[in-house]
Amino acid sequence: MDYKDYYKILGVDKSATAEQIKKAYRKLARQHHPDVNPNDATAEQKFKEVNEANEVLSDPEKRQKYDQFGADYQRYEQAGAGGAGRGPGGFDWSQYTQGGQGGNPFGGFGGGASFEEGEDFSDFFSSLFGGMGGGASGGRNTRPGAGQDYQAELELTLEEAYHGGPRTITVNGKNLRITIHPGVADGQTIRLRDQGGPGRNGGPNGSLLITFRISPDARYVRTGDDLTQDVPVSLYRALLGGSQTVETLSGAVKINIKPESTNGTRLRLRGKGFPVYRQEGKFGDLYLRLNVQLPQNLTDQEKDLIKQLAQLRGEEV
Repeated sequence: MDYKDYYKILGVDKSATAEQIKKAYRKLARQHHPDVNPNDATAEQKFKEVNEANEVLSDPEKRQKYDQFGADYQRYEQAGAGGAGRGPGGFDWSQYTQGGQGGNPFGGFGGGASFEEGEDFSDFFSSLFGGMGGGASGGRNTRPGAGQDYQAELELTLEEAYHGGPRTITVNGKNLRITIHPGVADGQTIRLRDQGGPGRNGGPNGSLLITFRISPDARYVRTGDDLTQDVPVSLYRALLGGSQTVETLSGAVKINIKPESTNGTRLRLRGKGFPVYRQEGKFGDLYLRLNVQLPQNLTDQEKDLIKQLAQLRGEEV
């Protein structure tokens, strides 16, 4: 069986601290979690490897044993047959065994191991740590472990994301009441600690990761904390100017349109955009794009007046 470099799997140095290992594990476990990568065999395998590496490197006793035997395990696998008290190829394992007794330390770890339900360790792990635990537990892994993180999605309208507020979601048959802060973005994920799967052997519960999905809105285009809105304006108001009331997410606003405004003219309303997430009182900007409307169903009198205007402008119609 192949030697597994657990440090390389987690992307940390052999001198990494427990906190660095924990941080690397959480990042990779979230990245390769099966709920995030459904039907992805490669991600599932990577997730298993990351969990196995963390199982060893986060436990001081297992990490010490792995550091002690890990490199020599490769020599043991690649060597030939050995004599009594020695491993294959005559490699002397007595320096590693309890009380200096001869024998293969890996073989001593392999018998009768059983693991917590859901754990899926490689043959290399089983060879190195299979018999650990012992005692009344019958070889089961009794070290406390964090529960599984749960994944959930919550769909919101743009207006609901704007205002925020309380919502109730159901995860694994359990109703949870959460408060959404105004300004959440599409694809944003929040973590609710202790709301995931139960911990093992007294370990902490996992977390619930909620990803927000914001439905497209027919009125607004959101770019960060800014909004863009098309505003229909009559031809006459665009030519002559005037005031007009516009409905926004924060209520009705009266705007002034300058004379001879062209189609596509943009007006900026500061502070009338989307709330800045978790920064109370701060908002993006609202950009209004004037959409000049041409009159329809002209009467004969209106047509005559337009012809007169065209003649005054020196245009032939």
